[in-house]
Amino acid sequence: MARILVIDDNDTMREGIAYTIKRLGHTVDTAASGPDGLEKFRAKPADFVISDLKMEGMDGIAVLQAIRDEDPDALLMIVTAFGTVETAVEAMKLGAFDFITKPFAPQVLRLKVKSALERLADRHAREKLERHNEILQAELEDRYRPIEDHDLVGDSAPMRRVLDTIARIAAADSTVYVYGESGTGKELVARAIHRNSRRADGPFIKLNCGALAETLLESELFGHERGSFTHAHKRKLGRFELADGGTLFLDEIGDISPTIQLKLLRVLQERTFERVGGEETIEVDVRIISATNKDLRAEVEAGRFREDLFYRLHIVPITLPPLRERPADIAPLARHFVTKLRARTGSRATDVTDAAIEALNAYPWPGNVRELENAIEQSLVFCDGDVLDALDLPAHVRGMPTAPGYALPDDDRSLTEILETLEKQLIEKAFAEAEGVKTECARLLGIKTSALYYKLEKYGVGQ
Repeated sequence: MARILVIDDNDTMREGIAYTIKRLGHTVDTAASGPDGLEKFRAKPADFVISDLKMEGMDGIAVLQAIRDEDPDALLMIVTAFGTVETAVEAMKLGAFDFITKPFAPQVLRLKVKSALERLADRHAREKLERHNEILQAELEDRYRPIEDHDLVGDSAPMRRVLDTIARIAAADSTVYVYGESGTGKELVARAIHRNSRRADGPFIKLNCGALAETLLESELFGHERGSFTHAHKRKLGRFELADGGTLFLDEIGDISPTIQLKLLRVLQERTFERVGGEETIEVDVRIISATNKDLRAEVEAGRFREDLFYRLHIVPITLPPLRERPADIAPLARHFVTKLRARTGSRATDVTDAAIEALNAYPWPGNVRELENAIEQSLVFCDGDVLDALDLPAHVRGMPTAPGYALPDDDRSLTEILETLEKQLIEKAFAEAEGVKTECARLLGIKTSALYYKLEKYGVGQ
């Protein structure tokens, strides 16, 4: 159903056009003059405007120009008498969608309205596609975001439980809540659920709620109308609208403000919303998957998160285990990342040595799977062979400070003296492994070459 504005100073003609349009099921506003019509358009923008050409005071050409100034994309049709067709053609050059000559039959008007609304529907579809492409392009251009793999890797008992849960809930349409530390792969879980659901052919739209201020987040979620705030030069579709028929993944849900919490609760309850600055109620069919690394129960108890929203989100909970609780998955994940990243890094490596796996297993991985992926990528950059070895791993992953011979001394020296002793031992070990090549020694230690020269002179290493 569309909102159509009819502007005509002839009562009979105005009401006749309105009657025909109402019978099509559309909402009609009427105005008896150009200024009145312009005022109504400004108060409540119409999808389509039908204006008489010859009117006292402000004619149809002036109405067209004023409305186009308000909304360059507005659709407007001119109603003209037979003798003024040339003027109507001139109006089309100025941006009118079409014109219709008096007298006209109701069926002709219906065809004109149908044609206008088909163009409007095509425009909305194009806007939606452009927004999809805009979001996808932004993801592709974000060089700090690692390339995503939609598959969850791992066969440990904790991961089997996660995969089993996904298999059980994917076909349902219930709201899913994913909890896990940063870097555990919460988005991969959301994508796996979407891929195996009845919505698999629909869009998968994501939004990091913690990365935006409240006003920007509201616009990203629900969209906005033209002129709703400064710099809102055209209508923008929100993520809910873009995800219609598919899945919306809301990451860092624990960071949203109380105002957004209330608005999100309403969408979950009613499946409807209005764009920022708009009055049209939009109905959507969207599955919500939310994720956070916060304890939302504790946030509820502290009064920072709405309890009713928590239970709306928490219908199907999934807890994603940290990597330290699934050590059996470290080796397959490492090999998976070698395969995934070797082309990007230009590495010849196709596998990981047992020594490298041993070092990876000994590291606690506070950054979880994301940290492991970054470590493998860094290692591949420096790896010269066909396999990735322990010496290719970043220094902190290899655990040099806790390797044999580097235990904390049990004596009366100050902490500063102990640290300097350990630092000297580390530099001596790295210098030996690098066979005296200072740039390689600096790489092994993860420090700049200039800093290494200072340390070598300070401790008399390599003199």
